[in-house]
Amino acid sequence: MPRSLRPWCAAIALALAATGGAFAREGAEEEAAAVDPSYAAAKNAIAERRYPEALRLLYEALAGDPLNADTHNLLGYAHRKSGNLERAFHHYHEALRLNPGHRGAHEYIGEAYLLAGNLAKAEDHLRLLDRLCPSPCEEQDDLRKAIGDYKAGRRSR
Repeated sequence: MPRSLRPWCAAIALALAATGGAFAREGAEEEAAAVDPSYAAAKNAIAERRYPEALRLLYEALAGDPLNADTHNLLGYAHRKSGNLERAFHHYHEALRLNPGHRGAHEYIGEAYLLAGNLAKAEDHLRLLDRLCPSPCEEQDDLRKAIGDYKAGRRSR
């Protein structure tokens, strides 16, 4: 291979590896729900807005798999919806430490930053989602809408 093409090939390989990792995580949440009954029950509790129960179940799931980014992300969500932003941020940061490309965690932490009044940090996570989503994705659309609502003076929880 000509020497001038090597940097391009390396860049393409890195890009494929990065996006391949993101695509490999697609469906991981559904797999976790299928394997862990506590996680599955927590998702149902969240859907029904029973956050204290969801938190209990998610901590049970976390005890069995402390390195699960999806569980940390949902813990952040349930804490945020319960009004505990400090714990929410802790779990979102942990989800992103474990999986920097976790689109749901970027969306949810962005929404938490809006609740905390930090528009700049929310916009940082939207920019990250712009890079993570090869085409518009739900997480990107949801955070963009939340930022628009925030700027228009409409706050949500």
